Amino acid sequence: MSLRHVLTQKMDHQLADGVCALWADVVNAGGAVGFVPPVTTDDIRPELLRYLDSMAEERVRLLVGFDERGEVAATAFFAFNTHRLMRHWVWLYTVMVRPSLQGSGAGRELMTAAEKAARDMDGVEGIRLTLRSGLGLERFYGACGYQEVGRVPGAIRVGEDSFRDDVTMWLALS
Repeated sequence: MSLRHVLTQKMDHQLADGVCALWADVVNAGGAVGFVPPVTTDDIRPELLRYLDSMAEERVRLLVGFDERGEVAATAFFAFNTHRLMRHWVWLYTVMVRPSLQGSGAGRELMTAAEKAARDMDGVEGIRLTLRSGLGLERFYGACGYQEVGRVPGAIRVGEDSFRDDVTMWLALS
């Protein structure tokens, strides 16, 4: 499946609803995007509203993948650094693909589109992302060209006695 990827700083109600629904679907399928299941769109919406505020302040951009019906099927958010010594790289976070599309190449397409979008941004020389260990994400991002550059053992609590490592990955664009 090939998605149509669009980089935007604006989000209308329809797009916000689509992102919120995707986010809930991904979490409930076991995805590591800031929540633990089960969640509803009502649980997700306050976090999405924070993203919208950042987009309005031009600190964040959304890369969204639309399917053939025009529905949100994938997302990745870019956050720009405000620190003057770190403006040459961006954060990539809340990277999501509709669970039914996982394994179809849609995730790789999204990461390729994210790399292209970052290369088109003035002065951006690298992409940094973090992930929750235990799901094989290190292998996926490694196959997309990212290198593991840091790991904090047990930094993410996903349950009362369940911890995961916080892993930092880096993609140099130059």
